Amino acid sequence: MPKFQYEAMNAQGQAMRDQIDAQSTEDAIAKIRAKGLFPTDVREVREKKRGKVSIKKKAVGKTIAFGGVRSKQLTQFTRQLSTLQDAGLPIVKSVKILEGQLKPGVLKNVLISVAEDIESGANFSEALAKHPRAFDKLYVNMVKAGEAGGVLDAILQRLADFREKSAKLKRQIVGAMVYPAVVVTIASVILTGIMIFIIPKFKSMFDDLGIRLPGLTQALISFAEWVKSYWFLIPGIPVGFYILLKLICLSAAGRYGVDWLKLRLPIFGNIIRKSVIARFTRTLGTLVGSGVPILESLNIVRETTGNAVMANAIGNVHDNIREGGTVADPLAQSGICDEMVVNMIDVGEETGDLDKMLLKIADTYDEEVDVAVGAMVSLLEPLMIVVMGGAVGFIVISLFLPLIELLNKIGSTAG
Repeated sequence: MPKFQYEAMNAQGQAMRDQIDAQSTEDAIAKIRAKGLFPTDVREVREKKRGKVSIKKKAVGKTIAFGGVRSKQLTQFTRQLSTLQDAGLPIVKSVKILEGQLKPGVLKNVLISVAEDIESGANFSEALAKHPRAFDKLYVNMVKAGEAGGVLDAILQRLADFREKSAKLKRQIVGAMVYPAVVVTIASVILTGIMIFIIPKFKSMFDDLGIRLPGLTQALISFAEWVKSYWFLIPGIPVGFYILLKLICLSAAGRYGVDWLKLRLPIFGNIIRKSVIARFTRTLGTLVGSGVPILESLNIVRETTGNAVMANAIGNVHDNIREGGTVADPLAQSGICDEMVVNMIDVGEETGDLDKMLLKIADTYDEEVDVAVGAMVSLLEPLMIVVMGGAVGFIVISLFLPLIELLNKIGSTAG
């Protein structure tokens, strides 16, 4: 049976090194965990011809890495760290264990620096705050609240749940847009091909026959000639529109105007509004429930909400609370939140369960977004069929009008 060399930590955070017989690496890890240990490195022992044991050395230290930390990777790290903290391991040991399991990359480099800062006397939250590209203000402040309250493991678990649900909501919206985007792209390619290759042949035929072209046909041929001459500009239209939006959003007024229009778009506006409310309530509920002061929580939520109109409403809530008011009143005046949301927040404030009520609202709106996305897809399918049918019908009618006129002339001549 193969032998495996392993390094592990016990419940007291002490490092251990030993060998174990197992069928595979997975079997070895399972046996190590059954002993109540936390494996940090497991490698099969391979014998050389001389009978000496050779163990591949593990690469340590930082490596050159570019880009950012993937959301899924950070969520997995957060959940694993919560498990290690629940087991009672020191934070620096936990970070080193998880860093040792990672492949070379940005997060591994960050965790090496975090562990070094903690060993130098910094708090975990202070060490995380030095890496804003990996750990945002929401993450850092929740960890800070967990450290202050002595419930870091529970806070990390809550943070992992929050990230997973936020990612699920984002996947639902992005996934729903894939099908319409693919259909529109394929339809555009087909119509462009018709304009470039088919319409010119009909034009040549009409010229040879000397047919007087109706206005509808002439308009189609003119458009086809433009497409044939400038087809390379067509892919640039969505890119140019995107760049224009980005330029508009550089100013605060422009960003507010674009986000205001997003909330009032037909079909999509309702989904965007519900997703914004779900993100706002879940983020605020998670922060308040983690022990972060309400004013500080509102400042964090305002920066992470992703919508300028909602951020403005949150700013009004912040000012109202600072003056001794409530959360519900400014939200009701903003007109963004439904009456149900306002009433539930009002009840949460009166009963002292604001965080729980906010999370209930978030769960409800997550479900409503899921339903709304499904309804949108169901509505877009027949709508795209109608649009495509209309485009094809326009082309067919435009091309057959001259032929009908030619047949009428032939019929009148024969008569």
